[in-house]
Amino acid sequence: MAQAEEFGGELADFRRRVEELRSAPALPEADRLPALEAALLELRHAAEVLWPRYQELAAEQRRAGREEHHEHRLLRTLFQRLPVAVALLDRDTVVRRCNPAAGQVLGMRAGYATGRALTGSLAHGCRGAFRSQVAAVARGEGDRGLTVRLPGPPRHGGTALRATLTALRPPHEPGAIVLAVFQPAGPGAPGETGPAGPVAAVEREERRPDPSEAARGAELMDLLDGTTTALLGADSPKEVPQRVAEALYGRFADWVVVDAAVPGGALRRAAVLAPAGRLRDAVAGQDPSSWPPVVDAVRHGGTTLRVRPEDPGLLGRDGAGIPVLVRAEVGSLLCVPLSDGGGGPVLGALTLLRTGGRQAFGLAETGAVERIARHVALALRGL
Repeated sequence: MAQAEEFGGELADFRRRVEELRSAPALPEADRLPALEAALLELRHAAEVLWPRYQELAAEQRRAGREEHHEHRLLRTLFQRLPVAVALLDRDTVVRRCNPAAGQVLGMRAGYATGRALTGSLAHGCRGAFRSQVAAVARGEGDRGLTVRLPGPPRHGGTALRATLTALRPPHEPGAIVLAVFQPAGPGAPGETGPAGPVAAVEREERRPDPSEAARGAELMDLLDGTTTALLGADSPKEVPQRVAEALYGRFADWVVVDAAVPGGALRRAAVLAPAGRLRDAVAGQDPSSWPPVVDAVRHGGTTLRVRPEDPGLLGRDGAGIPVLVRAEVGSLLCVPLSDGGGGPVLGALTLLRTGGRQAFGLAETGAVERIARHVALALRGL
C-alpha cells in the first residue's frame, strides 16, 4: 500500500512537469532546446522508471488478488465442512449464510434457509428470546448464549440446542453480523440467557441419510395409487372427502383437513383426520374461512407451502384463543385447491400438516398432492 501511494505521488509530479513543458512551443527559439532536452529526459524517466514500477505494482496486485481469492476459498471450504452447525445472521435473525450441518439441525437445506428468518425453525416459545439476544449481540452488547428448542417432542436431547452468539464486523459490511453456533444441549445445559460460556461437548445424534430420488418417486407413485384406489371405491361424492383423508392420514401427513365450497360462496369443513383430542374437535368445529391458506386456495386457486410458518394465526385459534399452529406444533403446511384443471370453479381445499420434527413437505410432494387434488375434484363432480 505504501509503495502504491509513493508511486502515485511520483506520477502526479511527473504529470505536473509535463504540463509545464507543454508551453515549450511558445518559448523563444533560444529556450526551446533546453525544454526539448527536458522533455526527452521526462520520456526516458517514464520509460525506464515509471513503467517498470507500474508493471511491478500491477504484478504484486495480481498476486495479492490470487492469494486473497485462495484465502476466501479456504475459509469458505472450512465454513462448509465444519462438523458443528454454524449460521451467519443479521440483527433480525435473517440467515445470511449457513453450513450443511446447520441445515441438518434446522431441518432445511442451507440454500433454502438463506434469506429467511432462522426463528422460523425454532419452537414458538423460543423465538422471542432468540430474536432479542441476536439483536443485543448485533448492537455490540457482548456475546450471548441460550438454549433453544426445535418444534416437536424432545428425543435424546435432539430438539434442545445450545446457541452461542458472537458479533463479527467484516470490513465490507455496513454493520455487524452475528455468528450463531448450535450444539446439542446436554442434560444439564442451562436454560437461561446470559453471557456465553463453555458448551458441553455432546455426541451428535446420528441422522439417517435422505432416501434417494428414486425411492421418493416410488413412494409418491404409491401414494397416488392409494388415493386413486380410495376415490374409485367411493359410492358417492359425499364420501370423497373422508376417503381421501383416510388415504393421506398418517403415512403422508399428521393432519388432513378437507374443506368444501357450498353454494353461495361459503365453506364447510368436510373431513378432519388428526390425533384424537380436544384440538382435533376444535379444528373440526372451526369456520374454514379463518384459515387464510384455505381462503386463498378457494378464491384464487393458489397453492400454499410453508415450512416452519412464522404467522401463529395462520390456522386460526381454538376455543381458548390459542393459535392452532402453536398447539399442533406445525412444522410444515401444504394447502392446495380442489380443482379439476378445466377452468371451472374451485370445489374446496385440501390442507395437510406435518408436526414436530417430521421432514417438511418438498416441491416433489407438492406436485403429487396437486395431482391428488385434481382427482378429488373430478370425484366430487361425479366424473
